Parts: sequence; C-alpha cells; structure tokens
Amino acid sequence: MTSDTKLKATSRRAFLKASLAAGGTLAGAGMARAGDPLITEVQPWAQGFGDPVDATPYGLPIRFESDAVRRNVPWLTADPISSINFTPIHALDGTITPQGCAFERHHSGAIELAKPDYRLMINGMVDKPLVFSYEDLERFPRENHVYFLECAANTGMEWAGAQLNGAQFTHGMIHNMEYTGVSLRTLLEEAGYDTSAKWIYVEGADASSNGRSIPMEKALDDVIVAFKANGEALRKEHGYPVRLVVPGWEGNLWIKWLRRIEVTDQPVESREETSKYTDVLADGTARKFTWVMDAKSVVTSPSPQAPITHGPGPLVITGMAWSGHGRITRVDVSKDGGKTWETARLAREGENKALTRFYLDTEWDGSEMLLQSRAIDETGYVQPTKAQLREVRGLNSVYHNNCIQTWWVKPTGEAENVEVS
Repeated sequence: MTSDTKLKATSRRAFLKASLAAGGTLAGAGMARAGDPLITEVQPWAQGFGDPVDATPYGLPIRFESDAVRRNVPWLTADPISSINFTPIHALDGTITPQGCAFERHHSGAIELAKPDYRLMINGMVDKPLVFSYEDLERFPRENHVYFLECAANTGMEWAGAQLNGAQFTHGMIHNMEYTGVSLRTLLEEAGYDTSAKWIYVEGADASSNGRSIPMEKALDDVIVAFKANGEALRKEHGYPVRLVVPGWEGNLWIKWLRRIEVTDQPVESREETSKYTDVLADGTARKFTWVMDAKSVVTSPSPQAPITHGPGPLVITGMAWSGHGRITRVDVSKDGGKTWETARLAREGENKALTRFYLDTEWDGSEMLLQSRAIDETGYVQPTKAQLREVRGLNSVYHNNCIQTWWVKPTGEAENVEVS
C-alpha cells in the first residue's frame, strides 16, 4: 500500500468514526442514528414467513431493483423490429452482464427457433459440406470464455456533440458474458476447409440473415460457435439456440441464429459490409472492414442516471473499460475535464477482450466536476479525445466512436452529458 493510499484509507476511517461518534448519518450512506426504529424495533419482514421455495421457479430481480432494465430511444430508428435497446450499465457493477439486462440489436426482429429445428451448414471451399444439428454441436469439445460484445454504433450519436443524457444511452450497446461453445476452427477442420481459402461468409436464420464476411485468420483464431451464455441457454433475443462469438470485433459480426458458414476465397461484399457498417470519412470516402473495437471506457457512476445522493465526503467513482486488442492495463480518471489525471484501481487484472471494472476511491467536497476516464490497453493504445478522432475521421462517421466521455457533475450531485473535447 502506498503512503497516498494509506492516507486516504486513514482519512476515510476517521470520517466514518467521527460520523458515528456524533450519532449522525453519513449523508444517506446507510448508517443509522441512535434509536433508529429500523434497528430497535422488530420489522414486518421479521414477524412472519417469507416466500416458499419455488415461488418463482426461474428467479427474477426483486421489485426494488426495477431500474436495472433495458431501455430504448424510440426516435433513433423507424421501427422497433429493426432497432436497438441499451444495457443499464449505470445500474450494474462488476463485469458480467445478466442476460436479461444485455442489450438487443435486431435487423428483422428476434425469432423463435427450437433446438430440434436448428441446423448449421458449412459449405464452399471444403472437402465435405456438412450440416450439424444442435445435438451434433454438443458432442464437440467445448470452451468457456468471457468476452464483451459492443455494437459498432455504440456512442455513435455523440460524434456531433453531447446528445443522450445517460451512460445507458451513450455507451449501453455493450454487454460482457461468459460464452460456452465449440471453436469454429474445430468445425472447419471437421469439414476439411481448403487451406488456401482466405475468408468465410456467415449468415443467420432470421429474415435479414445479416450476412458478413470474416477473414479466415480470425475464424481460425478465437471465434466460437456458442450455445450458452453465463451458464444457461442463450436468450431468444441473443440468438437462441446458437450464435457466433467474434471476440473483440464489432457486434454485427456476432451472427445470431447462425445457420450457414461458407468458406470462400474473397469477401462476399454483402449489404451489411458495403452500404452499412463502413466509416465515412470527411472527404466522403468510406473505410470498410474496420472490425476491431478500440480501447474505450466510461464512468458509470456518478453519471446522469446515477447521481451523487449522499453529499460531500467519501465517494466511489466507478466505470468500465475494454479493448478489442486484448487486455486493459490501466485506466485514468480526471475530475477536471482532462487537465489532471489519477490512476484508478482495477477490480482485478484485465482479461483478454473482456470488460474491466475500475474504481477511484476519493473525497468529494461538493464542488462541480468534469468526470472523464481514459483506458490504456496492453498494446499501449490510449483512448483518444473526440477532437483527436475528428482530426482523422471528420464528422460523417456513425461507427467506432471510442472517444473520452465527459460528465458534468454539479454541486447538487446531479450529472449531465457535456462535451469537453
């Protein structure tokens, strides 16, 4: 423990001790006054029986946590059938996203496809075209990995300035889950793929199919054909019964309801990789095949949906960081809009292409703050400011906005999305 950390810890303990000695509360932090009936009197929940087992065969969140739900922004899209909602990242902690909170993105709606009706075809440049049933996939050796999935359009509305007032809406097109499935390499080898092939083309069983081309190098590296998430079956909205997992790369490649993998010698140039999911630069030209999600972070609390309610004193600033290039090695936090930075504490060592939780345990004196976070990954890449991104990309982009986010925290503890670029 450094001397600075010791000083902060001592200060914190002294603050709490003084508050207790005074018989007061830590500004709503949960410490009870002397004579508090919640301590001195028997409460209703301790005077009778609670719910029996099996009252809820599949466990649900308690009603007091009703804020932790997905939300959409109706004006973002013309129709909810081809739309998106957002993970309530402001209401979560740790790194694993519950499936019921994980954002959805559909191009033609979430379909119901039963396991007995599921088929996966591998064809094209292979020795023997194969069709697998769900039961067939379960017989191959399995892998378990935790990865983040981020939509390429996450934070896309913020290119032109501060737009959406909440971490859920600016950065909530992301989730982080443990996936179980079969290495795609294993299935390609089973089919005897042509080693001269440079690409695969993948598509889903839904009406949109959402076909995308993926380089063979990536397909053979870490791509998974997954049928479980967080230990249970995939949810319908996440591609039940089988989806593709493409670690570190933009979410539109993670094909849901995966039905076909074609081995090819060139990209297919589908709608989703030409007219869509390209990055339009200032001069009107478009970058395509920009798959990797660069290092990014966001403070989730305090934030517009998670204001400070306890007043001045000890404050935990927390958020998430991630990188499609590998592990997060450091996260810095600024309280003054990037003028000065403090290194945050990582909850644990960064994991490969997975969310990392960071904390800055600090003291708040009630003054306004311009909160920012800045992620650095194992390649040395440093999360850029919006001005730095605009220098390269202009203002025509929608995708791959990984700029530093700013929350203006007011003396009231409320926060607002602002731009400090």
